[in-house]
Amino acid sequence: MDTDVLVIGEALIDIVGSAEGDRELVGGSPANVAVGLARQGHAVRLLTRLGRDERGERIAAQITESGALVDEASWTDAPTSTARARLRSDGSAEYEFAIDWAVPTASLEGTRIVHTGSIALFLEPGGSSVLEVLRRAADTGAALVTLDPNIRPALVGAHEVARARFAQAAASADLVKLSDEDAAWLYPGLDAESVLHQIAAYGPRLTVMTRGGEGAIGLGPGGVSAVDALPVTVADTIGAGDAYMASLISSALDEPAIFEDAASFTAALRRAAVTAGITVSRAGANPPTRAEVDERLG
Repeated sequence: MDTDVLVIGEALIDIVGSAEGDRELVGGSPANVAVGLARQGHAVRLLTRLGRDERGERIAAQITESGALVDEASWTDAPTSTARARLRSDGSAEYEFAIDWAVPTASLEGTRIVHTGSIALFLEPGGSSVLEVLRRAADTGAALVTLDPNIRPALVGAHEVARARFAQAAASADLVKLSDEDAAWLYPGLDAESVLHQIAAYGPRLTVMTRGGEGAIGLGPGGVSAVDALPVTVADTIGAGDAYMASLISSALDEPAIFEDAASFTAALRRAAVTAGITVSRAGANPPTRAEVDERLG
């Protein structure tokens, strides 16, 4: 079956602590991207690692309810991974992970874009397998490659090793999105534009950095473009970057001219800002549908 996007990466349970007690929510950056793409109307297949337990079944149910497919190779006898999220006063989250990551080789047949990032790219033994898929996609031209490092310092290993892994992945990518926090960890001391140029030197045609309430900056056709964040009351920021990433991938599918045309690229950045803004205005990783984004854009 043809798939617009193959997403490879972790799907897990976010355990969110608060004064009222713990809440368990379906999460994982790549899983959030898959859901976001499905809600934009795209055919999505998620290759992940799920335990045959209640949590794994819950994750699969939520992903399939969104319209995405869970690859059958995702199921394992290991427990489903978890991330304990602690919300800061500004609504942002920090995480502690209990995760096991290994994936089989992925088929790219019938796939237009392959997306990965986050823990899936760095944590072994699965990280090397994911990197090989990206290289195969780039070398054969079988699919475009999109990447979001979504750095988790506690899990990515030594700084120089992780930065080298990111550079290897970016060399196979057509589009790279990262946050200002990712940039500060990967390239301490560099300003935003310098980071974008550094990453672009690896090979991707588009590089984008999100900056929270300050919006986003992108390097693409025509040089650097900047867009403002959507003004909203923030419930929390869980899944905001993933919603932004899903929107960029959606734009790449809908309007391939974003790789060549400055106006199309800037329009994609604006659409992604609206998508992320809607997401942070409600609790949890709950990205909007295409209709919701279109309505907000007018």
